Amino acid sequence: MDIYKILTKLPHRYPFLLVDRVLAIEKGKTIKALKNVTINEPFFPGHFPHRPVMPGVLMLEALAQAAALLAFDAIDSGATDDMVYYFAGMEGVRFKRPVEPGDQLILNVELLRMKAGIFKFKTSATVDGALAVEAELTCAMRKIA
Repeated sequence: MDIYKILTKLPHRYPFLLVDRVLAIEKGKTIKALKNVTINEPFFPGHFPHRPVMPGVLMLEALAQAAALLAFDAIDSGATDDMVYYFAGMEGVRFKRPVEPGDQLILNVELLRMKAGIFKFKTSATVDGALAVEAELTCAMRKIA
């Protein structure tokens, strides 16, 4: 799935769209996506000027966006103006290595369960095969009144 298809599925836009491409998707099961991390990212001048590092919360957000793509694909939908996809929880978050400009962050997400608009995922992100972050994420789809 290229960036143009991603833009039809996710409501996020620059500078907050953190998935550049979907490499593989198995409907209702797994997704593998990537985020190209460049020196031009808007957060690098402040995090940190002397040694730029991608903030951990943004690594988790990238994983959540990949999870949203998997969830939308599982229910044959996409983001709409009357629905929002929220973080509902994070468990077992572990950061294992810094992510720096020039890295390709590979986002791996497995759907563990879904029920009544609540989705639970096992996620990890790697750089050159080395684990950068792992977490279990819970997300919820809710209609906007």
